[in-house]
Amino acid sequence: MIRQMVLSVAMLVGIGSATVAQAEEYELLEPGKLQVATEGTYAPFSMRAPDGTLDGLEIRVMSEIAKRLDLEYVPVLIKWDSLLVGLQADQFDVISAAMDITEARQEQVTFADGWLESGGRVVIPLESDITSAADINGKTVGALVASNWSKIAEEKGASVKTYKAESDAMQDLVNGNIDAVITDSIAAAYAITDARMPLKMTDDYVSHVQKGFAFKKGKPKLVAAVNEALAEMIADGTYAELTTELVGFSPAPKDPIKTIE
Repeated sequence: MIRQMVLSVAMLVGIGSATVAQAEEYELLEPGKLQVATEGTYAPFSMRAPDGTLDGLEIRVMSEIAKRLDLEYVPVLIKWDSLLVGLQADQFDVISAAMDITEARQEQVTFADGWLESGGRVVIPLESDITSAADINGKTVGALVASNWSKIAEEKGASVKTYKAESDAMQDLVNGNIDAVITDSIAAAYAITDARMPLKMTDDYVSHVQKGFAFKKGKPKLVAAVNEALAEMIADGTYAELTTELVGFSPAPKDPIKTIE
């Protein structure tokens, strides 16, 4: 009995030591857990599945990354304007919310290699005479209020109608009340596919952007581990399998923006 107790204690100590070592290896806030900030309300990046569980591009990709690192994926739901504050306050390990990699943000946080490529595109009815972004000159174009999309539309000579929700703009386009919508290509692809809208996008882009997972500066081991797992899942086809179902194609960057420490 005493020998069994000694063995049990030894096993517990061993497990505890391994867990602590894992936390140190990946610079985690809590051993064995990858705590990930997400909004949960921005389809198709982060949303609720019909059964109420979290789903979306970033949820699927980051869950697979955590699995490959032998970590428990723990989503932390948080509003967009609190993401960077929460990261600096050590409320979670990483931000997976659809955050664009910009020079300004690179001064605040460390991004893993770009995990998704997107950009602005013009959404039009199937029978539209608009064939490229240049054709929206003189047209009425819908865009999210106070967004870069509305500025781009104005610069291209369009009359802009703004909306509080992009879904409203898309529905107005279906109803024939506007000529086009400028929005994120990934969000548009999902909306068209999911709602089976009689819409399409022009082939050209009005902007290009890559999205990245953001970490508090000073966690090179965790960033390197995420980069390795991400590269592996893109190479072995898992990334494409997880994302194509939602948007109809793999949005993996052909030339990802690399981590800058």
